[in-house]
Amino acid sequence: MSEAFRTATRAWLEENCPESMRTPMAADEYPGGGRRARFKNPDTKVWMERCAAKGFTVPTWPEAYGGAGLDVSEAQILRQEMQRIKARTPLVGMGLSMIGPALLEFGTDEQKAEHLPKIASGEIWWCQGYSEPNSGSDLASLQTRAVSDGDEYVINGQKIWTSGADNADWIFCLVRTDPSAPKHNGITFILFDMDQPGVSVKPIKLISGLSPFCETFFEDARALKSNVVGRVNEGWTVAKRLLQYERTMIGGGDGGNTRTPIAEVAKTYLGKTGEKLADPEIRQEITQHAMDDRAFGLTVRRTLEESQSTKAPSFVSSMFKLYGTEQNKKRSELLLKAMGSQMLGWQGEGFEVDELDATRAWLRTKANSIEGGTSEVQLNIIAKRVLSLPD
Repeated sequence: MSEAFRTATRAWLEENCPESMRTPMAADEYPGGGRRARFKNPDTKVWMERCAAKGFTVPTWPEAYGGAGLDVSEAQILRQEMQRIKARTPLVGMGLSMIGPALLEFGTDEQKAEHLPKIASGEIWWCQGYSEPNSGSDLASLQTRAVSDGDEYVINGQKIWTSGADNADWIFCLVRTDPSAPKHNGITFILFDMDQPGVSVKPIKLISGLSPFCETFFEDARALKSNVVGRVNEGWTVAKRLLQYERTMIGGGDGGNTRTPIAEVAKTYLGKTGEKLADPEIRQEITQHAMDDRAFGLTVRRTLEESQSTKAPSFVSSMFKLYGTEQNKKRSELLLKAMGSQMLGWQGEGFEVDELDATRAWLRTKANSIEGGTSEVQLNIIAKRVLSLPD
């Protein structure tokens, strides 16, 4: 059965994956989808739509919600066959890796039917309303208020570091519905449309020159009570689970992405001795990084397969987040060693587009150890929840 599935999958990919989608993904060609989506490469949209129609954007989700209903072994075969032809990930975003899995676990049948197919198809782009100016690592101290008004909640407050909020269609948001309750109680997890008069967004420009994060303001924004996920005042339970999905995603434990190998880049800048990279010191560092990457990937796969009984990540996701983000930072630092001053450009003549992209990507990796919970927070979680060490 597995060989028949592999044969059919290989044939489908060969027929449907455009040639340009078999190359490393450019920084400005990430396939996010959403109402405001603009596709620099038309093939990005073609590939996303073909995979969505096949259920391959979310292959393990039930077919009723836009998935392909694959089991663990079939999903692994699909990943292997996509890697074989170097196919790009057809769709990315918080819908796939964060709110979608949370809805599968906590959502009502109506919520699943309403939101999941639109996530799977790339129709709706999501952002996350968690952190506030005075509530970051101590997230449960959040103050954004939601007051009952008939079938709706009226929401007032501010969120910060809301990734992609300026392009988002919907937000999954933590709000305080009972200010008299202890801080971990009285929090509700709710979904609502960003395209309404009570929502405004201000991008935050980073050192990388990009603005992936935003400040988001709510002034009498409205959300239907039917879009509360889980129980009112018990949203912290959903929030914690979603953070585990987020940390797995940030750490690279959701399947990874397609990037040019470091060794190939290094050979371009440092030259070769035969078929080997000329610089033996950097060659050793790159080899060690590749070995660590491989070991990490196998550990992630094994852990996810072992967790199929729950179909959700555990506190081990903090290990993925901590180690995966460090690996990502090391990757950029190795590229800097290999490319030298050509990776220190900002603009103007003398630098290729790929070199300028690499500079910004290097600066962007510094945020990896902060978003989704700082590395220090992850170490505390690992100590308490994974290793069971005393306080």
